[in-house]
Amino acid sequence: MAGSRYAYVRTFELPDTLLPGTFIVVRLDGHAFHRFSDEHAFAKPNDERALQLMDLAARSVMQEYRDVVLAFGESDEFSFLLRRSTALYNRREAKILTTIVSLFTSSYVLNWPDYFPETRLKYAPSFDGRIVLYPSAKEVKDYFAWRQADTHINNMYNTVFWALVQQGGQSTKEAHETLRGTVSSQKHELLFSKFGVNYNTLPDRFRKGSVFVREEIVLLHCDIIGDAFWSERPYVLEEI
Repeated sequence: MAGSRYAYVRTFELPDTLLPGTFIVVRLDGHAFHRFSDEHAFAKPNDERALQLMDLAARSVMQEYRDVVLAFGESDEFSFLLRRSTALYNRREAKILTTIVSLFTSSYVLNWPDYFPETRLKYAPSFDGRIVLYPSAKEVKDYFAWRQADTHINNMYNTVFWALVQQGGQSTKEAHETLRGTVSSQKHELLFSKFGVNYNTLPDRFRKGSVFVREEIVLLHCDIIGDAFWSERPYVLEEI
């Protein structure tokens, strides 16, 4: 209450305004999702329903916050890019982070029955989050290239790993040992020679992740990070 003798406690609330003129990236990551995916019997190495649910939750964030201009997702992770000029919540770090994380999580739970109609949630999923500031377009492009490279590396490993377990009859320990020290070309060859699978023909969603770009951004008038990166429709980042 204004003027209350207890109001002095507000002096302990420190300002957390994010540096102006910088790009804000909010990255969400599923908390203990290895356990969550096992408890809810997700298909391995990729569950299409789970990825579609993540995409829907990301779109919910973009629909609510117009300053989010791009989102990139893989597995149980999503990154959101806010406009460099955003004044959302006066650029207060805690406010931006907590509202985006809570909206994403609530959307994930609310829409769960639409994607897993026969699987009841055994417990509430949760997501942690962080905010990272980038000074220029170069770092932003490199950030998203890094996340897509991570998608490629992890998915290739998981694809071969689960093929060895599910089709090759190996234990998880044996599969890890088989793949220990292998490089990308060796994983490609193993997957094709042993299981007849050409990795490059797998769905783009699995190999490259999901990308959403706000449609009203026009290339000729884009002052965010340049023509080479933006599109007026959902866009897959450059080939690894």
